[in-house]
Amino acid sequence: MIRILLILTLIPSILFGQFTVTTSTESWDKEKKEWKPFQDFDKNFKKAIKFATFYGAVNGNNSIADVDQYSVSTGQLITNTEETPFDYSVVLGVRKIARFGYENRQAVFYNGEEHSYADAATIGKVSGFEFLFEVDWKRRFGSSFLDQQHFLRYVADKWIVKVEYMQQGFADIKYFEASQRYRQKVGKKFSWNIGIVQRISEPYGYNPLEEFILPNGSLHYTSLALQEGYNIDFLPGGEINYLDPEGEVVADNSIIWEEVVIPQVLSDYVKRKKEEIPQQWNHSLVMGYDFYHYTKTFWLHSWASIMPFHLETGTYAYHKFIAPKQTWIDFGAGFILGHKFNKHLGVFIEGKYNKYWNRQWHDFSVGLNYVIF
Repeated sequence: MIRILLILTLIPSILFGQFTVTTSTESWDKEKKEWKPFQDFDKNFKKAIKFATFYGAVNGNNSIADVDQYSVSTGQLITNTEETPFDYSVVLGVRKIARFGYENRQAVFYNGEEHSYADAATIGKVSGFEFLFEVDWKRRFGSSFLDQQHFLRYVADKWIVKVEYMQQGFADIKYFEASQRYRQKVGKKFSWNIGIVQRISEPYGYNPLEEFILPNGSLHYTSLALQEGYNIDFLPGGEINYLDPEGEVVADNSIIWEEVVIPQVLSDYVKRKKEEIPQQWNHSLVMGYDFYHYTKTFWLHSWASIMPFHLETGTYAYHKFIAPKQTWIDFGAGFILGHKFNKHLGVFIEGKYNKYWNRQWHDFSVGLNYVIF
């Protein structure tokens, strides 16, 4: 939430950064010799949000079918039904992003299920100020996730500025990113860019369980559990009780202890240790390109950004947890191709791929359409 607020605080500077400051009568009071930078705030703000759309929606559908599980106890058949709650998503957002020539509005209203690969492109369809803020609470197959994407982007002839907050629940990654790039056009369709990127994230690469791994590679989970306040009570007759930090019995045999209790102990420990560590700063060099060609029968849109060099300090810097413990390469790219051979047949390929801190998230779509008439 703090990072989201940080993004929001940057809105005024980007809004007003696109307007030229002058000393005309619109912004300078000659009698009082006083500059009035907010005199045209309403006018500039309305211009910045013109054509933006705010949307909110609730979507739902049934999940996978219930599954019957069978077991036998003392000769009796026992049937248990595993139920998965219905899937849903709750979406709130506001966007102002010009559509590329190959993009069509599929519905009258935004419902939050729109999927545009072009939103990830470095450069939009038009120059100027664009933005997207979207929060999506969703449940899939019984598991709940929070996805967020917020960005502010300003594209000029010679430079690009963008701030972004990304959280992908399925990929288990979230970060704040700001970039400043020099842009050089090569013709009307191609441009390359170079600049710097600043990122803030949790300490990716850090494994709190590392100190409990024995020389033979096994995990000394009992030592960790005892450190966390769990205890083992050896009873007469060779029986054993496993106690939680409150002294309650959580297992009375090693099978339950290892398969049920220990996984939760490990999960809680890793989560707590990571939350104790402050967010990590990462400064990187970024190089990229954008290419866009469009006709009514053929279009090609591609972009890529690569970060080959990084600067970071601190005990939990990412480079300290990887081999050869020097540097790594982060990468993001997208590709959209469509071709209509004739009035009947057309093919398309769309996709995007990201790899940050060795965490990957990607999606793609490939297919053909044939119209019969």
